[in-house]
Amino acid sequence: MTEISIIGLDLAKRVFQLHGARADGSIGFRRKVMRGQLLAFLGTVPRCIVAMEACATAHYWAREIDALGHSVRLIPPIYVKPFVKRQKNDAADAEAIGDAAVRPTMRFVAAKTIRQQAGAMVFRTRDLFVRQRTQLINALRAHLAEHGVIAAQGVANVTALADVVEDEANGLDVVVIETARLYLEQIDLLSARIGTLEKTLKSEAAHAATTSRLMTMPGIGPVSAMAIETFAPAMTAFKRGRDFAAWVGLVPRQHSSGGKPVLGGISKMGQRDIRRLLITGAMAVVHWACRKGGAEGSWLARMLARKPRKLVAIALANKMARAVWAMQTRNEDYRQTDPVPA
Repeated sequence: MTEISIIGLDLAKRVFQLHGARADGSIGFRRKVMRGQLLAFLGTVPRCIVAMEACATAHYWAREIDALGHSVRLIPPIYVKPFVKRQKNDAADAEAIGDAAVRPTMRFVAAKTIRQQAGAMVFRTRDLFVRQRTQLINALRAHLAEHGVIAAQGVANVTALADVVEDEANGLDVVVIETARLYLEQIDLLSARIGTLEKTLKSEAAHAATTSRLMTMPGIGPVSAMAIETFAPAMTAFKRGRDFAAWVGLVPRQHSSGGKPVLGGISKMGQRDIRRLLITGAMAVVHWACRKGGAEGSWLARMLARKPRKLVAIALANKMARAVWAMQTRNEDYRQTDPVPA
């Protein structure tokens, strides 16, 4: 045990696989440990590197193992896969995690704090409720369309459906009316819960210095600011703004060979929630500029004059990601250098 320099830990629900390796790469031990015995076992091991995949429960275990004095490294699962030899099993996965963690060019994931994971739970719950509400609205519209009741898409048009359902002269069957009321009650319940969660996000965003700073940028609101605060690592982990934009997945995908660069669409290989919200905010800025007219000669006005709106929104989201990095690393509010509608 005294010679162990790194432990590859394959996480699971109950049975965990550990692979201990010495400094020369030779195998020190292979062992299965039950969930309740993991911390007790690692407490008997001299301080070393403990590597895990950044998957479910990884951040919790990273905090607990770090408290024991070990150095914890979280690796994206996609970077571990190439190190698995032939057959896939828990022992092979644990060994592959240890091999990947010692690579000098390996990229690691920062362990999230308890507060970050709490914020993530609020954000994910709101996102789930929004999707469920959309499903209910679409299902209700589809059912009523079979009975000749047509309504436009969107939450704002649910009231029109409710008015038709409650109209005594609607000509609908009693069973249809009673079932539609169940849909409407569930939609109202979800809307109330979404509103409560949004109030929590807005309150948290307003009281934190970093999120308040982010909201000075056009296109970033409380939800987007809280998503960046919750899901993104410290901006000091990135050398430049483009690195953060690449982490989010807003830079072109490369398929280059023989010195000939070939660039495609955005890579979409980063944090999807932040990317989606940045693009949504950029689309709002673009729509506003199209209605009100952007500042003459500005970057946005020049792009809109020769490119499709959605393409301009993606490019603007890329610029927003780089600006977020600059604002957070320099502790500065957004500075409007190239005017866009605010």
